Amino acid sequence: MQKIGHRGAKGYVPENTIASFEKAIDLNVDGIELDVHLSADNQVMVIHDETIDRTTTKTGKVKDWTASELQKLGIPTLEEVIQLVNQRCFINIEIKNKKATKKVIQLIEDAILNLGWNYNLFQVSSFDWNVLETIAQLNPSISLGVLTEKLTSEVFEFAKKINAFSINPFFELIDQETVALWQQNGFKVFPWTVNNEEDIKFVKSLYVKGIISDFPDRI
Repeated sequence: MQKIGHRGAKGYVPENTIASFEKAIDLNVDGIELDVHLSADNQVMVIHDETIDRTTTKTGKVKDWTASELQKLGIPTLEEVIQLVNQRCFINIEIKNKKATKKVIQLIEDAILNLGWNYNLFQVSSFDWNVLETIAQLNPSISLGVLTEKLTSEVFEFAKKINAFSINPFFELIDQETVALWQQNGFKVFPWTVNNEEDIKFVKSLYVKGIISDFPDRI
């Protein structure tokens, strides 16, 4: 079962930072999950929120700060994280702002063409299914993860429509029957965010492909 560090190793180190990704790799993760927005100068920045208020000492929207300014506040670029990871695990990139979609595709393609990465080392996920549809059209080689916090038949149908790699549900939604249906139809299942021992034990019992956790060493 694959261990995927949520925003790096968020349970131990501040989320979506270089230190957090280094910690996750030290914990022998199979993959890391991270979130991206665009800076004022159109760089792909690794941060969960639309604003920098919660995770830095400053305030304001990510899109109003340049990449250089954001880096000084401890927010890395996706390019930096790709260089840091250096193929030691896969990267699940959650696109928070659809405007970042084409830039993310470009960075993935650059890593494959120029740095020797393979497509199986990247996955793109989003709650904005328009983002996933766009990627499916522009580069069908990129693995797509359908993020969902609701359990409806639409999730399954959409995953089939875009030929998704995985369905990534909130872990409390799933049961044996649902996981079996998805997996029988060729989808990997990566539930999030599973942190306490009891929940991890339950999700493991469903034989999902991998678990996204703030504490990846507990998996």
